[in-house]
Amino acid sequence: MKKASLRGIQMAYDVEGSGPAVVLLHGFPFNRSMWSEQVAALSDAYRVITPDLRGFGQTSAAPEQQEQPATMREMAEDVAALLDELDIERFALGGLSMGGYVALAFYRSFPLRVRALILADTRPQSDTDEARENRERQARQATSEGMEGIAEAMLPKMLSPATIKERKEVVERLRAMMTGTDPHAAAAALRGMAERPDHTYLLARILAPTLIMVGSEDQVTPLTDAQVMQREIRGSRLEVIEGAGHVSNMERPSEFNHVLRDFLDALQP
Repeated sequence: MKKASLRGIQMAYDVEGSGPAVVLLHGFPFNRSMWSEQVAALSDAYRVITPDLRGFGQTSAAPEQQEQPATMREMAEDVAALLDELDIERFALGGLSMGGYVALAFYRSFPLRVRALILADTRPQSDTDEARENRERQARQATSEGMEGIAEAMLPKMLSPATIKERKEVVERLRAMMTGTDPHAAAAALRGMAERPDHTYLLARILAPTLIMVGSEDQVTPLTDAQVMQREIRGSRLEVIEGAGHVSNMERPSEFNHVLRDFLDALQP
């Protein structure tokens, strides 16, 4: 694990391998360790960078942000600053769920830096009023009660029934990440996600080669959301990970890695 001082925070990240750079952004309320299988699958041919986003894992939050939203744009600017620190100008950028929101915010601000885009189990739309209200309830629950109740409520929605029944190690790994998340950072991210703009308009402007992945049983950002992105992003590729829910990279890592590696290997130098 390495740390970089940037934009008022200490950002934790891992770098493995050498070759073309690939940056992977974790979902909510997880951390960079969710990508361990992908790092192992790619690092023989790629330089894989996995940061903890603002307030998550081992990355600090700015002291003044205790009660303020951590916006997706702010997290994207953190990532840009980290890549500046590493002297990496262009790279493939991937994100799952909240990480996908950050990836879209990054593309909006820094399109020329994105060599390729990977959008997994995510959506371009902003929250509905109902979703915003639910995020605010979760934010208050996190700061008043901690993360345990949120983890118990989220896990059945995050994972497919088969994963819950047959992959107990995945369930417990996710639970540990969720309950280990700082409640105030979780609340800030929830409010930041609630504030995020609708990026549907951006899709038609994306010129980078784009891979879209979604679990066949994703309840949170279902196939219909992935199809919207595939329809609007010219030349994009949509792959459905059968038997996976919302955390498809952890639930079906072999299938996820095969698709991801095939996409990256096919990119022009």
